[in-house]
Amino acid sequence: MLKSIQPTVLCFDVEWIPDPKAAEVLHYVDLSEPGNELEAFETLWKEEGKADEKNPQPYLKTILCRIVSIAGIVREKNMGKVSLRLFSMPTDPDDPEKCEEARILSGFIRAVGEKKPQIVGYNSANADLPIITQRAIIHGLSAPGFAERPNKPWEGVDYFDSRNSEYNVDLCPMLGRFAQTPSLHQAASLSGIPGKMGVSGASVAELWLEGKTREIVEYNEYDAFTTFLLWARVAHFANLLSDQQYADEQRLTRELLEQEIAGGKEHLVPYVEEWDRLRELTGQADI
Repeated sequence: MLKSIQPTVLCFDVEWIPDPKAAEVLHYVDLSEPGNELEAFETLWKEEGKADEKNPQPYLKTILCRIVSIAGIVREKNMGKVSLRLFSMPTDPDDPEKCEEARILSGFIRAVGEKKPQIVGYNSANADLPIITQRAIIHGLSAPGFAERPNKPWEGVDYFDSRNSEYNVDLCPMLGRFAQTPSLHQAASLSGIPGKMGVSGASVAELWLEGKTREIVEYNEYDAFTTFLLWARVAHFANLLSDQQYADEQRLTRELLEQEIAGGKEHLVPYVEEWDRLRELTGQADI
């Protein structure tokens, strides 16, 4: 169970697709012709994932995939005051250069390496952290700060030891093991928190093929808010947040959502509406 809350917490989520370049390198798919990315996807699903009629888009090893978005909620506590902010990459989904995987990775790794937040995800130890590490290595990136490891868990920040480090928190194994492990959607929705909103992970590849990177980023932001709200609920259960502090975290989240909506992120309106619906349905107290 969660043991501590560090001064800076980053609740994050990563979205990825099959990597067309992996299909070109490993299976000789010709990417010189426009539109061959779909062939690349299907080749990877068939050759690497052993796709069949029942499962046409099987899960692929993360090293065979390309990151298209990373989003998160940053929680900072300074002089006893808590503040929240939303970040997402690419910062401009309409700019091809900012959508490059290496640029997304380098920005994330640099920020985490410098700020040293406590990072929180859902199934992040088995999926999000491995793909970030693997793809950064493929791109030849250096990760000062992020990749450094202490000799002993209590001697510093360690993002590669989710079992012992206080700085790598995976909520998934805290809530269940093996057959009893809930999905993020299940755990969140039953707790009165929005789960999957319209888009599913399986839809991300289709959106990318249609050039809808902005929609992928928006979906990624939904999951970032959901991960944060679930983290706060777990922290409350672990007695790291009092009843009043937990209520304050929810209030700050609502204020951040409203602030982002006022700034033009209208896609967050349905998230707020779904949150209200689920809170009423599950009998949650008012914020």
